[in-house]
Amino acid sequence: MIMPAGRPLLLPANPRFIAFTLVLALLINMLLGLTGLHWLPDVLAIVVVFWNVHQSRRVGLFLPFVLGLAMDVHESALLGQNALSYVVLSSMALAIQRRLLWFTLREQALQIAPMFVIAAVVEWLTRLIVQDAWPQWSQLAAPFLQAALWPVLGALLLAPQRRAFAPDDIRPL
Repeated sequence: MIMPAGRPLLLPANPRFIAFTLVLALLINMLLGLTGLHWLPDVLAIVVVFWNVHQSRRVGLFLPFVLGLAMDVHESALLGQNALSYVVLSSMALAIQRRLLWFTLREQALQIAPMFVIAAVVEWLTRLIVQDAWPQWSQLAAPFLQAALWPVLGALLLAPQRRAFAPDDIRPL
């Protein structure tokens, strides 16, 4: 893929760093779930989409499914509810990943926001059909908070991959 002009080349992502960020996001999500506030963003969804956009071969669809099952067990929700939401979100991210990489993180947030809304609607519909529980109005804010957090988390997750600005004699690039 041809990189847009003016963008720095990135180092390859370390698989351990990807695994660490996914586990950390899962733990943060579990801690946020204990608060009982429904308007809080789904940090795991942001990190899963980020790695599906930037490292799709390492994350794919199976890992979001497993992480979704872990969230379902933690929330005592219908088994597969979060898993379905994360898989739908990941498949949408894989569909637009090549186009998304041409934009800055702020511009990506505008294109990611509808994906977060669709994933939230899938989760709400699943909950509505199976549990006959209407979603709370405060849950409508979560997808937009996720889109607002996209540039911040994206910059944090890309930081270890950035090359040094001052080249040395030791480094070839």
